[in-house]
Amino acid sequence: MTHEVFNQPPPLVDYDVSADAALLAAVAREGAPWAVGDLHRLGKQAGTASSQLWADEANRFEPRLMTHDRYGHRIDEVEFHPSWHQLMSVAVGAGLAGAAWTDGRRGAHVARAAGLFVWSQVEAGHSCPVSMTYAVVPALRNNSALSKMYDPLLTSREYDPGLRTPAAKRGLLAGMGMTEKQGGSDVRANTTAATPAGDGTWRLRGHKWFTSAPMCDLFLVLAQAPGGLSCFLVPRVLPDGTRNVFRIQRLKDKLGNRSNASSEPEFDDTVAWLVGDEGRGVRTIIEMVAMTRLDCVTGSASGMRAALSQAIHHTRHRSAFGRVLADQPAMSNVLADLAIESEAATLLAMRLAGAVDRGEQQFKRLAIAIGKFWVCKRQPAVVGEALECLGGNGYVEDSGLPRLYRDAPLNSIWEGSGNVQALDVLRTLNRDPESLEALLAEMSAASGADRRLDAAVTELKKTPDESQARRVVERMALVLQGSLLVRHAPPEVADAFCATRLGGDWGHTFGTLPTSVHTAALVDRAAPA
Repeated sequence: MTHEVFNQPPPLVDYDVSADAALLAAVAREGAPWAVGDLHRLGKQAGTASSQLWADEANRFEPRLMTHDRYGHRIDEVEFHPSWHQLMSVAVGAGLAGAAWTDGRRGAHVARAAGLFVWSQVEAGHSCPVSMTYAVVPALRNNSALSKMYDPLLTSREYDPGLRTPAAKRGLLAGMGMTEKQGGSDVRANTTAATPAGDGTWRLRGHKWFTSAPMCDLFLVLAQAPGGLSCFLVPRVLPDGTRNVFRIQRLKDKLGNRSNASSEPEFDDTVAWLVGDEGRGVRTIIEMVAMTRLDCVTGSASGMRAALSQAIHHTRHRSAFGRVLADQPAMSNVLADLAIESEAATLLAMRLAGAVDRGEQQFKRLAIAIGKFWVCKRQPAVVGEALECLGGNGYVEDSGLPRLYRDAPLNSIWEGSGNVQALDVLRTLNRDPESLEALLAEMSAASGADRRLDAAVTELKKTPDESQARRVVERMALVLQGSLLVRHAPPEVADAFCATRLGGDWGHTFGTLPTSVHTAALVDRAAPA
């Protein structure tokens, strides 16, 4: 051996991922203090070496498509590494799929969002089918018979993988098929055709371009019926036990999200059931879209927090130029700036989950799209800066940061990219003035506490045009985050946010906080326990 290994940080392992002051306070405030014990148990599981190994293996040994069995029968199955199933089992068992919809306790959706925030820090890819299963439940309730049949299994806490008759399983997972090659986000350009079969079912013929988690049991699919674009339920296995036609042409070779299979399925005389009214497919599936957008916000906040924890841990255990990195003013400024961004994202995600629990329809109609636009766009910047804090140690796969970085852009694309979100906000402003009133009321709840926040709220009352959509939605997100921080975060966090994000005393990169900010205190607050 030529040298002694020293000045390297120990692994960040055997810690409680949920021991996050901002998260725990938000969970209690938004109505789920009863969930804190379960959250700590999940957080301790998330911090174990075994969970970290599952995450690594699920991404190193990627899903494998098997179109036929050994005898030549078409099966269209995807094989996953056992670690994927371990991750899924914990997630479903913790109630992160559909369980919140039948949990009668106040704050059930907040508790579920907090659990997703914690567990997704282990690995983000498997949260896709978990999220879609959560989101399908309210949309499926547009067909009472189907909802009665499948709700108990979609809201189950038992993970039961494999394609079998749905009624014979202990729990189900659900996905969605919306986009097609020629349309993308413009789902009204879809060409998949739906024809009534005369027995209460329909037959679909066409394709989908980006359908994730093809081993789910059920899918909500958009198709053109005689009466217009409609929403249909497509099971992988029919009630009589035969396989429905769901021909997987290939799996996507993606930038990130490698543990999760995303597919291009074709339908050919595929059996389906109508969900909602014929010709009202977008309106029917929009509730599912809204809930997946909520999870995009939560997932991006989770990814930020995971990256921040790694950055603080590394810099507190590594020295350069005679001092611990985290104690050096330039590094402390970077870490504190990242911590502010992370806390703002966390508070917004939990506030949105609270709005779901309380049925705040007008507020969440705008706020979820605003949060989806902004928080998801901030994740790549935060993860990239955190990776830089680790330097070369963060650039190698073993650190986990490359996986976080590859996963970071996904939530900004999934369920509508930035322009889609921004234009949705503008359309809602024009069609539903009450939503703007609800949003402004939330922002104004901190009125008088910070002059920079007050000025920003006043500025937002102007009507924007389409070319300024992103500018306005970005400002709305920052003002909403500022209001939450002023009311609920320590004064040093709120003041630093308002001075920089609203007051303009900030540069164009992280680590440009003004000298008035007590950076060490912010880093201490955000440090992994």
